[in-house]
Amino acid sequence: MSGTNGPRGQATKGRRDRVPKTYTRLTHPLVRDSRDEPFRRATWEEALTRTAEGLAAHRGAFAMLACARATNEMNYVAQKFARVVMGTHNVDSCNRTCHAPSVAGLSAAFGSGGGTSSYEEVEHTDLIVMWGSNARFAHPIFFQHVLKGIHNGARMYAVDPRRTSTAQWAESWLGLNVGTDIAMAHAIGREIIHAGLANMAFIERATTGFDEYAKLVEPWTLSLAEKVTGVPAEAIRDLAHAYARAERAQLCWTLGITEHHNGTDNVRALINLSLLTGHVGRYGSGLQPLRGQNNVQGGGDMGAIPNRLPGFQDILDADIRHRFEQAWGTTLVPHYGLNLTEMFEGMEDGTIRAVYCIGENPAQSEADSEQAVRRLSGLDFLVVQDIFMTKTAQLADVVLPATAGWAETDGTTTNSERRVQRVRKAVVPPGEAREDVDIICDVASRLGHDWKYADAEAVWNELRAVSPLHFGMTYDRLDEHQGIQWPCPDTDALEPPYLHGRLWDADPARRGRLAPFGLVQHDPPVDVTDEEYPLRLTTGRRLDSYNTGVQSSGFASPLRRGEYVELCPEDARRYGVEVDEEVQVTSRRGSVRAPVWVDPGLRPGLAFMTMHFPDEVDTNKLTIEANCPIAGTAEFKASAIRIDKLPIAAIR
Repeated sequence: MSGTNGPRGQATKGRRDRVPKTYTRLTHPLVRDSRDEPFRRATWEEALTRTAEGLAAHRGAFAMLACARATNEMNYVAQKFARVVMGTHNVDSCNRTCHAPSVAGLSAAFGSGGGTSSYEEVEHTDLIVMWGSNARFAHPIFFQHVLKGIHNGARMYAVDPRRTSTAQWAESWLGLNVGTDIAMAHAIGREIIHAGLANMAFIERATTGFDEYAKLVEPWTLSLAEKVTGVPAEAIRDLAHAYARAERAQLCWTLGITEHHNGTDNVRALINLSLLTGHVGRYGSGLQPLRGQNNVQGGGDMGAIPNRLPGFQDILDADIRHRFEQAWGTTLVPHYGLNLTEMFEGMEDGTIRAVYCIGENPAQSEADSEQAVRRLSGLDFLVVQDIFMTKTAQLADVVLPATAGWAETDGTTTNSERRVQRVRKAVVPPGEAREDVDIICDVASRLGHDWKYADAEAVWNELRAVSPLHFGMTYDRLDEHQGIQWPCPDTDALEPPYLHGRLWDADPARRGRLAPFGLVQHDPPVDVTDEEYPLRLTTGRRLDSYNTGVQSSGFASPLRRGEYVELCPEDARRYGVEVDEEVQVTSRRGSVRAPVWVDPGLRPGLAFMTMHFPDEVDTNKLTIEANCPIAGTAEFKASAIRIDKLPIAAIR
């Protein structure tokens, strides 16, 4: 989620002159002989040899971080490197910090972890529910489809702790307390059942566990939900009836749902509502987890996750494992690897001693960032492959300059609607920067694996041969159709744009696996507010900035410059602070200084910050490493903080 009315770039009284940092583009390999010495320029031969030697010394204690902004082809080769060269399933990406709960929840209900609808369907639906998502700022391309849907007559409801820029387009805004999404969903479910609006024909045909679900939500009356969520009972009832009565409805969410200690349970609570009403498996009705980067979906599809091989195929399935062993000429260990969260825990206890990090910046993107930096600094060997000198790269032993996944590389990416699209090399990369796939293959060759790919298409064809989801997607067909959604198992046909139509099949033999209701319980945030830490901090994105700011911080913006802590007008008056006044923001983990901005879209007791400017204000020093036990995603959205005015001498 992102700010409603973001602070503007103009200078105001008392404001510091805060110039965003410009990150240096990497143009040649860098190495250093010890952590106490500065980097020096190296040849590719020296850098690759050092990389291979450093990794070879830690085969049993290795982890790979792939990149959600790089191509499918890079992610496929990266996960293959981890599994074949290093003999481990310890491979993951920043999908873990954002939508891993979506993948886990959707997989548990339907057997696959992708959103069930296409973007086009949002333009032709009757009701859009944006839950925990400021899509106008965080997903502006998708939001254009939302606006078309509204123009075509769709009603929109926004469920979000803040009255965001997206919520301003909604017919109704339900401003719930942070961390009460399950309570809200249960109350909606109970109201649908009690009003006789549940789609019992669909429930009996396509689901399991309805009776248990009905018992679970029975205590969640509208009045109880109002007390817990802070949303008026009538507003909850209105949404319940609108969603259940709609002929077609789209339920969309992002990190406001997933970045919690119970993120997977949050997702399953929303899925329950679609099962209750039959709003899945038909054109115009579905579930949309909106991805924040160009290839978060694709990274998981390619197997850059610790529990699935390419095409979301389970590592524990012996037949699947055997097929990959034959294709790759190797033996795969029959157990899951470590996810990103578990990797960092392994850095703490010594089970992870070497990391190959491609295009990620966990030193600034992980919750409790000071702890993350300490753990990365304690590794025996760290190699970073990237396009900029990130904070993570500054901690490395070897830095390898790569090409950008957009405009400098050939390949494909996969967006939130499961659409695989071509990307093409359009410009010459700077200096000695090389393509990710070539770099990985050169390291692999030094470790005894001679992989030869003529081009990106050769990598893609190898992926197609082992992933039924992608088999029908040749490069020629991707060009012809300007992108194709998976599944595409046939080279002569295309599947419908939505998933799980089988749930509506009249023939039980063809219907396949029934979708189970998720029996999940409301569980409030781990980091409680109290007299010492009375404010709830939630974090998110803004329109003109990107992730940890590496790719966007160094550019002038007419909208915004630098980071702020945003408060509602009442809290600003209560603390006696003004716009642009610098304050101390403190949690139980750390403290930062930030200037104040006043946002009327916030309610009393709620503050908002982003992670876009960590070199200036490292927001993740404040966030808590309380992780979803199923998905491993941290509770970025619910930290307890306090605001302290600074003495005049400190401001100066």
